[in-house]
Amino acid sequence: MSGTTEADVFLDANQTRTSSNGMGTASADDSYLGSRLLCEGLINSDDLRKAMVIKQRTGGKIGPILIRIGALSEENLLRILSDTFGLPLLDTGDLKVDPEAFHSIVGKSGIDPDWWLDQEVFVWDGPNGSLGCVARDPVGNGIEEILHRCFPAREIQFFLARSYDLDRILESLSRSANRRTFSDSVDHLKELAEEAPVIEFVNNLFSRAFEQRSSDVHIEPGEHALEVRFRTDGVLHSQFILPKERYPAISSRLKLISGMDIAERRLPQDGRLGLRLSGEEVDIRVSTLPGVHGESVVLRLLPKESKGFDLEGLGFESDYLLMLQNWIAQPHGIILVTGPTGSGKSTTLYAVLEAINDRKKKIITVEDPVEYQIDGIHQTQAHAEIGLTFARALRSILRQDPDVILIGEIRDRETAEIAIQASLTGHLVLSTLHTNDAISSFTRLIDMGVEPFLVATPVRGVLAQRLVRRLCPHCSIPSEPVKEIIEVTNTILPDALKAWPANWRVAAGCPKCQSTGYRGREGIFEMVPVTAAIQHCILTGKSTMEMRELSRNDGCRNLREDGLLKAWRGVTSIEEVLRVTAE
Repeated sequence: MSGTTEADVFLDANQTRTSSNGMGTASADDSYLGSRLLCEGLINSDDLRKAMVIKQRTGGKIGPILIRIGALSEENLLRILSDTFGLPLLDTGDLKVDPEAFHSIVGKSGIDPDWWLDQEVFVWDGPNGSLGCVARDPVGNGIEEILHRCFPAREIQFFLARSYDLDRILESLSRSANRRTFSDSVDHLKELAEEAPVIEFVNNLFSRAFEQRSSDVHIEPGEHALEVRFRTDGVLHSQFILPKERYPAISSRLKLISGMDIAERRLPQDGRLGLRLSGEEVDIRVSTLPGVHGESVVLRLLPKESKGFDLEGLGFESDYLLMLQNWIAQPHGIILVTGPTGSGKSTTLYAVLEAINDRKKKIITVEDPVEYQIDGIHQTQAHAEIGLTFARALRSILRQDPDVILIGEIRDRETAEIAIQASLTGHLVLSTLHTNDAISSFTRLIDMGVEPFLVATPVRGVLAQRLVRRLCPHCSIPSEPVKEIIEVTNTILPDALKAWPANWRVAAGCPKCQSTGYRGREGIFEMVPVTAAIQHCILTGKSTMEMRELSRNDGCRNLREDGLLKAWRGVTSIEEVLRVTAE
């Protein structure tokens, strides 16, 4: 049964169900479910009040309503129901679809097979002559009574199943009966997008991704199936494998709610929508890209509310943290943060802004997009399509009497030169560059057309970073690495850590981390202060190799070495550091 099914079956205030599977008598109503979900911390009181208002207006059960409004994922609802009523929750692999066996069973019932599909009921032969059953709504349509009447000599065993599993089965059975036709007209696509199962699936998709702390959802049609993957802690994990026939309805729903053209499938599109998930406002960016087997749809989840950015919580070792604090205490100059997309640059810059935001300084940002809103800071959204580029916005910002300026990214010579001029006239400028390491930032600016002396003079320091996954605190286990790793790490240990014992660990996997062995991420960093020697190298055109060697002689660690310190402390594993810092 789906999440909707079980809420319908067990959580009706006016029904008491006696199960044939040995459960006994269970009386459960919406008040009980609401209280249980509140106690588990899965919903908040505002979500419950909103769901009860909807229930009073339109009817229905509280569980499905909470899923539809995005307050609860089906996964959590099924877990609570399974624990409460002792019904097994079937995994995808447990539900084997054999159309011939299904039609053989329902043929013996004396009821037309179309009725079983219309009522969304799936039955199969269980062990010892029993009959297994999942259904959309067995109680509301008298399914249990009908099953006992049609199969009086068989024990009926009810199960819980996820909505997408039941939908997958019904799709397969419908195809086998040649019952389904498809039209790609706009009207038909809109009808598909407004069907209740599609709405519930999409809302559950949002809730599940948010609860798993996923940053992106990838919906990828293949030749024969549709795969849904979540990016959690920077790594993609497969969540669902669905019939290809479900793709038009899901993609149409996403296009409809994000403001895209529902009929356009030949050109890329971008859209956005706002939702409230688990009590938090979330901005969702939607992108489509045409492909051979259909459009790839990617959803990016961006919480609107800042949870507070703290430099100490980003993973800086004590020496690097002190270095960064010294940089941002300067009244003017440029501080650059480098790394590829998704390496945490924006989070680091927001943490810097929080650290220097004492309400005595005028802080202005120009970003694309504004990912988090911070009190006391004026944030500007760049809109290149209407001519509001980074460079144009910067010219206006300089007339706003700022003390600190954050530029989302230095992309061209014009933006770079305005940023440099701002730093030379008494402003502290923070920005990002797309380079692989810190030293490459200098040559990147010069390649843009900036004069070397304008690069060497205002830049105070460059910080390169990556994100490594943290080991799950519930299941990681001790494991000492090879001798060479230990020797390298001992040579770079800061004095503050030398008195502490090593804590090398490896990933294991448990339910709390979805069996990945990791939960959450932390930064690893390379920090290069622009000393007089580095300035001389920039002015004289020295190679990045020479500048890198000079910075290492000054005690700067590269990304891999900083990652090894995290592994030494048991924060992450050697394997994760090598994965992220692979050359």
